[in-house]
Amino acid sequence: MNLVIVESPTKAKTLSRFLGKNYDVVASMGHVLDLPKSQLGVDVDHDFMPSYVPSVRSKSVIKDLKDRSAKASQVWLSTDPDREGEAIAWHIAQVLEPAKSKVKSQKSKLKSKSTDNSLPTVQFKRA
Repeated sequence: MNLVIVESPTKAKTLSRFLGKNYDVVASMGHVLDLPKSQLGVDVDHDFMPSYVPSVRSKSVIKDLKDRSAKASQVWLSTDPDREGEAIAWHIAQVLEPAKSKVKSQKSKLKSKSTDNSLPTVQFKRA
């Protein structure tokens, strides 16, 4: 089984129609990590390295994603092709087992053109 992680439940529902039974499509519900609220969040002595922590609302999402990724043969991170989408994909890759993660970041108009068991090309065109 392949796990495909997208940002929103609507995208998960749409994409699952294209991919079929060999893919478990789930939404991350946006960002899963954030800078801490109770401290600065960057290490000024080490080139301002950020220190990310799980957000309060995402702890259950992270647990679900970890459980699903442990059962998956491949994990696909399919976020929007903007800076926020890139950050979300990077944060998800940090909380999951990185060896299973492959970042796939193309979106806006879904179209399935796969006839085998590989992930179809997912493209989004900007309006």
